[in-house]
This record gives sequence, C-alpha cells and structure tokens, in this order.
Amino acid sequence: MSDTLALLILPFQLPFMQYAFIVTLMIAVPMALLSCLLVLKGWSLMGDAVSHAVLPGVVIAYVVGLPLAIGAFVAGMTCALATGYLKENSRIKEDTVLGIVFSGMFGLGLVLYVKVESDVHLDHILFGDMLGILPSDLLETGLIALAATAFLVILRKDLLAHAFDPQHARAIGLPVRLLHYGLLAVLSLTVVGALKAVGIILSVAMLVTPGAIAFLITRRFQSMLVAAVLVAVTATLSGIYLSFYIDSAPAPTIVLLMTAMFIAAFVRTVWKAHATDKNGQALTDG
Repeated sequence: MSDTLALLILPFQLPFMQYAFIVTLMIAVPMALLSCLLVLKGWSLMGDAVSHAVLPGVVIAYVVGLPLAIGAFVAGMTCALATGYLKENSRIKEDTVLGIVFSGMFGLGLVLYVKVESDVHLDHILFGDMLGILPSDLLETGLIALAATAFLVILRKDLLAHAFDPQHARAIGLPVRLLHYGLLAVLSLTVVGALKAVGIILSVAMLVTPGAIAFLITRRFQSMLVAAVLVAVTATLSGIYLSFYIDSAPAPTIVLLMTAMFIAAFVRTVWKAHATDKNGQALTDG
C-alpha cells in the first residue's frame, strides 16, 4: 500500500474517528427529515429554541444523578410547551415568544452550570464531543435516531398536511394536536440525540440547513426528504473527514460545508430563474 493511500484511509482506521462517523451518520438522517418539516412549517426558530433550552435540563440532570439525555428531553419539551402556551394566551407573535423563552432558558442553564461543580466541560455541551464518543453513546443515539426516523417516515403524509394547512388536516380527520405535540417531542428527542455529536449550538444548523437546501433544489416533498438526507449525510461524513486533515473541530467543519452547499444551491436557483426569464423574454421579443 502506498504512503498516499495509507494516509487517505487513515481516518477510517482509527476507532475514535469510526465512532464519530457512525454517530453523526445516525443522527444526520432524522435531523434532515425533521429539517424539511421545520422549513415548510416555518418552525426554524423552534429548532433553535429547543436546542438552547436543553442546557438547564442537562445541568439539573447532572446534579440529581439522572442521565443527561432525560434532563435535556424534559427541558426541550418544557420550552416547546411554554412557547405554545404563551403564543395562544397573548398577543405576542411566535418569533418573539421563541426569542424570550430560549434565551431565558439558555441563560438559566449558564447560571446553573457556573454554580455547579461539574466534570462535564461546557464546550462539550455547547459544541459536541464527537471525537470522545463511547460505544454506550452510540447505542443511545442509535435508539433515538431510530425512533425519530420511524415517526417521521411513517407519518410523513399526515405531518405534511399538518405543516401546510392545520385547519384542512383537522377537517379531514387527522389528529392535529397529537401530530403537533408528537413533532415537538421528536424535535426535542432529536436534539438530545445530537447533543454528544454536534452540541447545543450547532445542532440548529443540522435542523435547518438540509431542509433549506432541499427546498431550493426540489419541487416535491418526497424528493425534498431524499435530497435533505443526501445533503446531511454528505456534509457530515465529508466534514469529519476533512477536519482530520485540517486539524479543525468536526462539528463546525460540517456546518461550514452545509453553508457552502446552501450558497451553491441558492446561486444555482437564482441562475436558473434568470436564465428562464431571459429565454422567456427572447421568445416574447421573437
């Protein structure tokens, strides 16, 4: 084997890199599927809110000796339910409510973290620690990813109807309230699954960017789901691989790649629209 080939395949031979590839691949699929619904429903800020809101739950779970995932899930659901309650019982718009709730819970989490002596590094909570993944983490993330993916795939048509027109969905007999809170629960659960891989801060990019890219390049929901998954998987695997050679943190590298892919998709869409307009104008003039 040549030295060049050995260097190229080195990341796939190291156990900690193998774990990083596996955990991000598992969580990328449900996050990509979920991102399509968040983009269509206009819930992108909800993903941001839930991802920030899990911090106080993580700290409290650490203090009382519970698994961090349980605390994160409870905090995420509390944020989602509080947002819905405030929106329904006040004149404040949803984006304003989201800003208040997630910044308040994130601030609470930081205050609690400073007051508690913890061996859990704050950077690992905020930005993930995928190079420190253990086999037990793979099992936890795998179960979360499987449950979230199953929910999103099995109920994709009902969720699509709910995303576009909740009133029509209710009129045709769909359990709108169940779909609403089920989606919130899966959102919280998915953020918990991404906690070890990409952390609180960067999980919002994974919850928005794949769906936004797929929305730009597709016209059908089924195609959008497939495109989002392909984008997420490509960016995560390429980002981890690239970070090994440029000596960068994997999660930010993944986010930068997704951003570059979004810019490319946006430029392509604008160029196609401009080309179509020019052709149409030429036909009219002719």
